[in-house]
Order: sequence, then C-alpha cells, then structure tokens
Amino acid sequence: MDMAKNERRAIQTVAAFEAFKGILVLLVTSGALMFHQDIHKLALELFSHLHLNPAAKYPSAILDFFNHAQGSELKFVVTGAVTYSAMRFAEAYGLFIEAAWAEILAAVSGAIYIPFELIEVIKGADYFNVAALVINIAVVGLMTHALMRRRKRKA
Repeated sequence: MDMAKNERRAIQTVAAFEAFKGILVLLVTSGALMFHQDIHKLALELFSHLHLNPAAKYPSAILDFFNHAQGSELKFVVTGAVTYSAMRFAEAYGLFIEAAWAEILAAVSGAIYIPFELIEVIKGADYFNVAALVINIAVVGLMTHALMRRRKRKA
C-alpha cells in the first residue's frame, strides 16, 4: 500500500474519531439533562469506571457544576455541547471528503490542546494524559503532512 493510501486511511480514522466525539458529547449532554436529579450518582459511577478520582480537579469541577446547575446554566451547557458537536461533525465530514479546510481545522484544533496536555504531563503524567498528548501530536503531524502534500500537488 502506498504512502498516500496510508495517509488517507489515517485521515479517515481521525474523521471517524471526530464524529464519535461529537456523538459522545451529545449523548452525555442528553443523559445529563434526562437524569439531572441523578447526575451526581451517574457521574461518580462513570468516574469510577474510568478510574478517575472524583476529588481531582476536573471531575470535581464537573460534579460541582451539576450539583448547582440551574435552567440557564444548563441551557449554556447544551448550547456549548451542540456547538462542539456540530464542529466535530463538520470536521469529520470535511475530512471524509478530503477538504483542505477540514485538514486545517483538524490541525489547529489538535494543536490548541498540545500546550495544555504537555503541562498536565509535566505535572504528573498518567496514561490518559500521555495518550492524549501523543494522539494530538500525531493528528497535527498527519494533517500538516496532508496539507503539504496537497500544496505540492498543486504546484
């Protein structure tokens, strides 16, 4: 299999993962709205299943938010979730149709997270933080390579 086909397959894998993230965010948000009364218990079970410490910074902030969230705050979360999902779906679609704008979006959106993930790894890495960092670096590299290859073909 030649390099272009491998690259195409890798980009399609990224596209599928982006679509998965969009679906996951919509499902989690829908579940949070449907089971708002039991969200604390559900979140604790999810954190336990994922081996996350509920007292850690981010899980604790999520629990605190849902414990005190009111109608307008929930609308804000839903709007953010729908916007995030729409971006992931647009990116996935663009990557599947081999659009340059989607490769740029994927490279930029992946690159945005790298400094934050690097800080988390330096503070004290766990497998999740290291994996997120490595995956985002790989995605940024893949998209940058695809964009450079596209530019060479046009020249």
